[in-house]
Amino acid sequence: MIVDDHAVVRSGLRAFMLAFDDLEMVGEATGGEEATRMCADVKPDVVLMDLVMPGMDGAAATRAVRETCPNTQVIALTSFPEEELVQAALQAGAISYLLKTVSAEELAQAIRAAVTGRSTLAPEATEALVRSTTKSPKPGHDLTEREREVLALMVKGMSNPEIAKQLFVTASTVKFHVSSILGKLGVGSRTEAVALALKNNLVT
Repeated sequence: MIVDDHAVVRSGLRAFMLAFDDLEMVGEATGGEEATRMCADVKPDVVLMDLVMPGMDGAAATRAVRETCPNTQVIALTSFPEEELVQAALQAGAISYLLKTVSAEELAQAIRAAVTGRSTLAPEATEALVRSTTKSPKPGHDLTEREREVLALMVKGMSNPEIAKQLFVTASTVKFHVSSILGKLGVGSRTEAVALALKNNLVT
């Protein structure tokens, strides 16, 4: 089944299907809501899913299709290799991620692979996933909830005794938290910690 809001794309994919005897198109939808309803009726083995569509986007549609038809595999077929889209599609349950520049033979092979539960990723999608896993974590990702509370009060300009009074803890406890915050943020002073917190929106 094909899901794409562009008629020209659906027409091209429909024509491509005719070139392969082992592939049969059982339906086409113009959006995510329609795709979910249609999937329950035609029960396709594979859905070719566009990701950027008005209304329900491709990731949401992929999740809905997989919930409605758990035996249906979804191949994300899009023009965009952006990291966020790749992650969203795969997390939603897509088995493969391909760009619309893929050749007919490559797409046919990906459809056959999907039926047997094997993934196919465009090189650009693989690169995006590698980039996402090698990114340095955001500063402050490992702060505890209490440390974030202390940091928020530091941003307000409070001293250790003032923070202790606000949180109903001892000054030595606050001093311990401040030391831990500086260490986790990799800074040497309260001023640097506050600047980093503001720059990275670590506190509200």
